[in-house]
Amino acid sequence: VSDLRPSALPGSLDVSRSMFDLRSPPHRYMKRYDSVSSVPSSTSSRKDSQGSNRSLDTITLSGDERDFGRLNVKLCYVPSVEQIWITVLHCKDLSWPSSCGENPRICVKGILTLPKPVHFKSSAKEGCSDIEFMETFVFAIKLQSLQAVRLVFKIQTQTPRKKTIGECSLALRELSSQESSHWLDISPPSK
Repeated sequence: VSDLRPSALPGSLDVSRSMFDLRSPPHRYMKRYDSVSSVPSSTSSRKDSQGSNRSLDTITLSGDERDFGRLNVKLCYVPSVEQIWITVLHCKDLSWPSSCGENPRICVKGILTLPKPVHFKSSAKEGCSDIEFMETFVFAIKLQSLQAVRLVFKIQTQTPRKKTIGECSLALRELSSQESSHWLDISPPSK
């Protein structure tokens, strides 16, 4: 909060003395307050106006600047039986639009982008910033077929209505019998 009346600032009111001056530290004229209690805010999470515990910093960002969270998955290919093992571990720092409600049911839908796509879906969990899924999906597919495709994940709400809130993908070129762990950045769903 800043008072820009002449009595509040020493000297003249030129642009260099305003709160937009990048040469002076911002804390000279501005203090950040939590809108609910008028206590100086911190970086910890606190309730926003809808009662959600997500950080206000996350909520105020828009478009591509906003952090949608990350998805942790493990992949393994078992050559002896020609199977791919996909384990959806968990979503971390997940956020969703306020239109989805405070605690929507959330699932992860996976798609192997083969000529005839292979779809799978995790069970739905109650929405929170960190959701553990710990579910493994196994498909019998030849390695040559997999190395030319992508594995796409769509983060979806099931309640109050079905909606894709984010997505991420991974190329399967490096697929091997050695189990690999991947952290994928979730981005806004493509139109």
